[in-house]
Amino acid sequence: MKTNLCYDGCDLVELALKYGTPLYVFSKSMIEGRCSEIREQFIKRYGGSHAYYAGKAFLTLAMCQIVEKEGLGLDVVSGGELHLALKAHFPPERIIFHGNNKTRQEIEIAVDQDVGRIAVDWEGEIDIIDKAAGLKGKRASILLRVTPEVEALTHKYIRTGHRGSKFGIPLERIPYVVKKSLSLQNLNLMGFHFHLGSQIEDYRPYIEAVDVITKVMSDLRDDFGFVTKELDIGGGFGVEGFEKTTSKPISYFVDPVMERIKARCSEFELPMPSVAIEPGRWIVSEAGITLYTIGSIKKIPGSVTYVSVDGGMSDNPRPALYDAKYYAEVANKMGRPKDKVITVVGRCCESGDILIEDLAVPSDLKPGDILAVFNTGAYNYSMASNYNMLPKPAVVFVDKGKDILVVERETYDDLLAKQKFIFNV
Repeated sequence: MKTNLCYDGCDLVELALKYGTPLYVFSKSMIEGRCSEIREQFIKRYGGSHAYYAGKAFLTLAMCQIVEKEGLGLDVVSGGELHLALKAHFPPERIIFHGNNKTRQEIEIAVDQDVGRIAVDWEGEIDIIDKAAGLKGKRASILLRVTPEVEALTHKYIRTGHRGSKFGIPLERIPYVVKKSLSLQNLNLMGFHFHLGSQIEDYRPYIEAVDVITKVMSDLRDDFGFVTKELDIGGGFGVEGFEKTTSKPISYFVDPVMERIKARCSEFELPMPSVAIEPGRWIVSEAGITLYTIGSIKKIPGSVTYVSVDGGMSDNPRPALYDAKYYAEVANKMGRPKDKVITVVGRCCESGDILIEDLAVPSDLKPGDILAVFNTGAYNYSMASNYNMLPKPAVVFVDKGKDILVVERETYDDLLAKQKFIFNV
């Protein structure tokens, strides 16, 4: 009897044999389903709203094509991400450019390419954007990223809305920055942006931030006559990551926030702004699975059994960085009793290269078996490195029984492509 694990109609063991491992596998239909949910439950329900996919979670030419086809915008945070988006012919007017230290060159490219919005992260940036726009004879549309001083319950490394965050403009400086932005003829101040962090599982921190920002909007209207046209509440909507549980629907996060924005605008007699969200992980995380081939198995009497795979922190640094938890199955031994407990480790030369602790697997586990690690669609491919000179894995999309190679596996020669000798040999 065939006991292989299948995903979106494709046999994962066969994919491992066809493309090699480690291998990132994404369900194209699941990504499209999440985009559709955002359209139906947010964009269509709330007039004038927008959704930007946060590309830092996972960005390739093929992913840009899906996002564009599904009618979402794109959030980029570097010149490289912007370049990739433009190479994919993504409409620049549907791009928002973030980043806490954009270079002058990046800003000039964004202005030259008519990027839809630039999110200003620090006071001096408005002068750089104004000058770049003036030299091009253009007027750049901007949002000011505000630090709302809201503490979200998530790992300290992925909290971004608290007062001590490296991101955003402190609340007390917003009136000055707004006044200056309004005085610069090459800028078009549209409104505000905030982002509270990642893996936020409760909508209430967003409510707290909305209360802060709408009070700021009211004060700015009264003091300067500035009426906020756009409010971007960021992303960070949490996904479940263990034992294949199901994440909360997008409506869980956006419905109470939209109700609060409407109520606060009514209270302050403000016009309702256009509201935007920036989901990334919520769209792609559960769509991704990473396949590994099992290598060495070391049983330490009275302690632990280490099972090594042919990848590790080079293709998934999140367990080492954030103590992220993952769940896995032995793809070629589905349905068998799990009467053995192991610790899955990577092949990198680091003691901290541990992917999963206390994973139950069949007792007949052996080298050559295929391990499928779930929920790796976000921040695995995008954070992958060549540590220990390991080539980055290939990326395959699966869709109703069909597999499509969207990123080729790196080769050893790829790793040396930019290196130069200093002596003749």
